[in-house]
Amino acid sequence: MVKFTMRRRQALIALAAAPAAFGCGMTWAQPAGQPIRFILPVSAGSGVDAIARAASNALGQALGHTVVIENQPGAGGVIGTQALIRSAPDGLTLSMVSNNHVIYPSVIKSLPFDPIGDITPITIIGASPLVLVVSPNVPAKDLREFAALLKADPGKYNFASAGNGTILHLAAELFKDVTGTFSTHIPYRGTGPMVADIMSGQVDWGVVALPAIRGQIESGRVRALCVATPNRVAAAPQIPTAVEQGFAHYVVEGWVAAVGPKGLSADQVKRLHDAFVTAFSTPEVKDAMAKQGNFITLSTPEAALSHFKSEMVKYAGLVKKAGVVPQ
Repeated sequence: MVKFTMRRRQALIALAAAPAAFGCGMTWAQPAGQPIRFILPVSAGSGVDAIARAASNALGQALGHTVVIENQPGAGGVIGTQALIRSAPDGLTLSMVSNNHVIYPSVIKSLPFDPIGDITPITIIGASPLVLVVSPNVPAKDLREFAALLKADPGKYNFASAGNGTILHLAAELFKDVTGTFSTHIPYRGTGPMVADIMSGQVDWGVVALPAIRGQIESGRVRALCVATPNRVAAAPQIPTAVEQGFAHYVVEGWVAAVGPKGLSADQVKRLHDAFVTAFSTPEVKDAMAKQGNFITLSTPEAALSHFKSEMVKYAGLVKKAGVVPQ
């Protein structure tokens, strides 16, 4: 009886101590064997998707968990972002997002979350070059010829995007503004479907992240007229910039950031950030990023937060100038 009482007392003491342990240690103590989910608010085949999948093995090793990529596109990325925001801040659910994340407030009337207040920034991973491509049916061989076609017959040509108000939509609107031309916008649900219809000639042109379109460019299924970077990209040196073709103001990038849900502790953020630095420093990921044409920077969490805020202001101005109507 004494032995039973002692065991019971020890068990009760252990249970009483458990909440304290959970309060100070469980912020990162994930259940053994559980994978870490990366919910991507984009379709498979997008630039963000290409980066996430190329780095998933190295991230899994750095984090000590298997990484599972889940694509949840829709509503310009809102559906996948909502799934992230609703998840527990236990380090088991993360995301990679693009410029779209800070564009939401300017293009969605009733956004169901705060793009900054409801997430925890971890790092700005880097940026992907954006490429203006046309269907093989479009006769223009360079940007000047293309602008001339658009001006000669306003409304004849249409362009695709990954959704209304997405960075790919705004990048195309910027081109229209810079060249003083008009094309009809046709929004798609993700990068994959828009690229498929550009290749088939269902739509005439669009702006796409280089990692998502490089294979189609090299195979001749689409024609690249420019990269929207200040200088040519080493991964695709044959594609001229808009700047060198006389369009000095057509420069725009598609950045990628790692975020978690609101409430991640400082210790969690540090460990996650360190894991990203480790993963993106491995030879295999460096090689993959170079082949895709990405520019990797890996900012601090503090710099990521600052970037989100400044980019939100910048794109609010671009949305207004482009005349994009919030939906």
